[in-house]
Amino acid sequence: MAKRIAAFGEVMMRLQVPGFELLSQADTLRYSFSGTGVNVVSALARFGHEGLLVTTLPANPLGDAAAAHLRRLGVAQNFVRRDGKYIGLYFLENGFGARPSRVTYSNRLESSFNTAPAGAYDWEAIADGLDAVHFCGIALAMNDTVRRHMADSARAVKRRGGCVVFDCNYRPALWGDDGYAKAKPHYVEMLGLADLVMMNERDAIHILGMETDKTVRHEQLVELLPTVADTYGIGAIAGTHRAINPDGSHTLQGFLYKNGTFAFSDRLTFAVYDRIGAGDAYTSGIVHGELTGMPPERTVAFAAAAAMLAHTVQGDTPMSSEAEVVRAMTEAAGDIER
Repeated sequence: MAKRIAAFGEVMMRLQVPGFELLSQADTLRYSFSGTGVNVVSALARFGHEGLLVTTLPANPLGDAAAAHLRRLGVAQNFVRRDGKYIGLYFLENGFGARPSRVTYSNRLESSFNTAPAGAYDWEAIADGLDAVHFCGIALAMNDTVRRHMADSARAVKRRGGCVVFDCNYRPALWGDDGYAKAKPHYVEMLGLADLVMMNERDAIHILGMETDKTVRHEQLVELLPTVADTYGIGAIAGTHRAINPDGSHTLQGFLYKNGTFAFSDRLTFAVYDRIGAGDAYTSGIVHGELTGMPPERTVAFAAAAAMLAHTVQGDTPMSSEAEVVRAMTEAAGDIER
């Protein structure tokens, strides 16, 4: 049964350097629009749900272009405001070999989304009829007004029995010096409101300040995440572990902690065409599985396959249908489909 799912988040312009050039070398940039909320609800729309975005776009041709992009992705714009002049930007340089990919943010604080004032959104009207709402730590890093929007929206959805999804998505570049200490109280508030959380043991250690004498990531995970779930009353916690192999391929394993038990996906190894947005694909798979009543083992397998496929397409936004994800769960890569 299709669900109605909203995401509160910023629409950003992605400016990508061609090939593997550096910003200092390039003389052209390719632009597109993305954002964590955009990626998650557009992926869920491809899985057959109604995906809505709660945001503010500039009231100018730049906002028109972003709105047109959302329409192409099948994202409903019932709750998209138009105000202000600016949109957040990020510049992407593709990594190669030993050099990692690099994201440089620009113009975030002045964007229409981040300057939307208190009272800009009617949270009670937005929450009415929603099955779930998604929030992200990238938005949490912006300012106190955005944080209040997030908390007010989460409370409105919870009052109506909807599911609150929070993706920790901590970005050091957005929090600045002493970032973990700055972030902790805001993360604690959102974790206390969330029903489904995307995080791993590193978030528990660094953001929440939890301690462990374990040195292996898997052991840290199984020790710390049950405590997080119990402390904050979280119904389910999911995430991934990733390894980058010497040949440049990636290996990914998903996990889902629910009802006192961990479920793990197989370890998937694959080549990478574009890594940005793959975590959002994983999140959409977990949300889809949870809202449609999949068993945890199938939910985490579905989410991992969705993330794997997202690495194979250009751009941030996942493009796979539910049928394509299911096929990736069961079939090896083959020849041309005819």
